[in-house]
Amino acid sequence: MKIGKNTVVTIDYTLKDAEGEIIDTSSGAEPLVYLHGIGALIAGMESALDGKSPGDEFQIVITPEQGYGEYDEEDVMEIDLAAFEDPSQVQVGMELVLETEDEGEFAAVVTEVGEEAAIVDRNHPLAGMTLHFEVAVRAVRKATPEEIDHGHAH
Repeated sequence: MKIGKNTVVTIDYTLKDAEGEIIDTSSGAEPLVYLHGIGALIAGMESALDGKSPGDEFQIVITPEQGYGEYDEEDVMEIDLAAFEDPSQVQVGMELVLETEDEGEFAAVVTEVGEEAAIVDRNHPLAGMTLHFEVAVRAVRKATPEEIDHGHAH
């Protein structure tokens, strides 16, 4: 069976940066299982997998436009420490879910902590990067009606 909309796909992958450093891999862990055709993966990866079959192995280079987007300096902001429930607990690397009246909820990472404010970055950690994937398709099957209804593989 070939990968197409509403198929459940199992892949192994290794993601590297432009210098060849491994960023993420399923090697030594569970493979990635997802419902294809609903935007569960970045656009470039889903497009590259479309039409592939079990046993296919390939490499793909994904630009920021087809990955996590360009890095946007406007998504880096300063927040007063007084806005946090416990300012003493705010530290670099901390992942937050913040909310604004005009934009709703968004994820951010603390990149700097000063005396009175923290700098947070709303960009995805891989934003602006060209991504180099090695992918092996392990299995493909038709999704069940329940999986399609729920929007994910079971």
